[in-house]
Amino acid sequence: MNYNQAINWLYSFQKFGIKLELDRIKFICKKLENPQDNYTIIHVGGTNGKGSVCRFIGSILSCAGYKTGIYTSPHLQRFSERFLINDKEISDEKIIELVEKIKPIVQEMIKKDNIPTFFEIVTAMAFEYFSDEHVDHAIIEVGLGGRFDATNIVNPLLSIITNVSLEHQDKLGKKIEDIAFEKSGIIKENTAVLTAATVKALEVIEKIAKEKKSSIKIVNNTFWEKIGGGLDWQQYIIHGFLKDYNVKTCIPGSFQGQNLALALCSIEVLQMKGVYITDENIQDGVLKTTNPGRMEIINFEPCILLDGAHNVSGIKALKESLGKDFVFEKLILVIGILKDKNIKEMLKIIAPVSDVIIVTKSNNDRACNPIKLKEMIKKDDVVVKNSISEALEYAKKVAKKQDLICVTGSLFTVGEARELLL
Repeated sequence: MNYNQAINWLYSFQKFGIKLELDRIKFICKKLENPQDNYTIIHVGGTNGKGSVCRFIGSILSCAGYKTGIYTSPHLQRFSERFLINDKEISDEKIIELVEKIKPIVQEMIKKDNIPTFFEIVTAMAFEYFSDEHVDHAIIEVGLGGRFDATNIVNPLLSIITNVSLEHQDKLGKKIEDIAFEKSGIIKENTAVLTAATVKALEVIEKIAKEKKSSIKIVNNTFWEKIGGGLDWQQYIIHGFLKDYNVKTCIPGSFQGQNLALALCSIEVLQMKGVYITDENIQDGVLKTTNPGRMEIINFEPCILLDGAHNVSGIKALKESLGKDFVFEKLILVIGILKDKNIKEMLKIIAPVSDVIIVTKSNNDRACNPIKLKEMIKKDDVVVKNSISEALEYAKKVAKKQDLICVTGSLFTVGEARELLL
């Protein structure tokens, strides 16, 4: 088997969609002798900020000398981005090895008409990879929801629920309380829990933590204050549970305050559980953290910003950051959204602050037709481009040095744009 054959085999399972239950992933991992039990796990769920929190924690642990794995999804450009050890992507050879190891197990399941999903197989690969490489810690990002997400067979040292807002309502429930209930499914018995959720969502999370006899710590907007910054850096004072931290990050966006506070408070929880991490490790780890496609500046004059905001709360945070953190003459918006998102509300938030709007679509089958996007925007001069490359070409053509080109709406849109621009 070569690399392309391995990847094509994996992607052949995408047609089976999303099935929210745990029996199949448990079966695969049992056959692999439960590799997820061989290292310490930090399990990260929530609506927005999961990837950033994973990256901050992982970078700090790596700077402290620990061999640290990070599993996130989806990827932007390369499948290998999903599996990192100390910020290094998995090799093609290792992907082939893992597929060859898991394929017989999957074939056995297929014979019993118990076909696993793409995400279940890939999650099992991540667990096995981190075990094979003898990581000390693994930061595992929830894929969708929590309670029946394939990652939820782990026994973590710490469970984090970043925040909760309306998303995937067809699968997680119509109300914020329903979604909070699903996301709270990652809380295990007698396990430390950390969250930045608020109001009704927080009430649900606190209730479930109490039922599970798990200690819960809450991070709110008093835990951080921005004290400086430029176009591509920010400095914060983070008020932890134990002490204050003065940290600098190269990731823009005012909402990084919450992500940093969650990450640093998580580090304190780990310290209290015996994981040795110094203040210098924290400062170095935060400064070295990158998160491609999330508030990522890849060009100046004109400034080109990539942000994978793909739901209402993400677009709100992006809009707020554009107003607070950037100075520009015109905002040129390149936007492509998946058709199963709350498109009208997302456009209602971002369109009014945009001077030029270019609607487009990624190559993903779920991408919304850009003509439909145009129809939902109450502006006459919306430009329709049927590919990301055409949209970027037009944006760069009309942009002046003092303008800001913002590519957003979907991680798939951003991933394609990043490939073309870099």
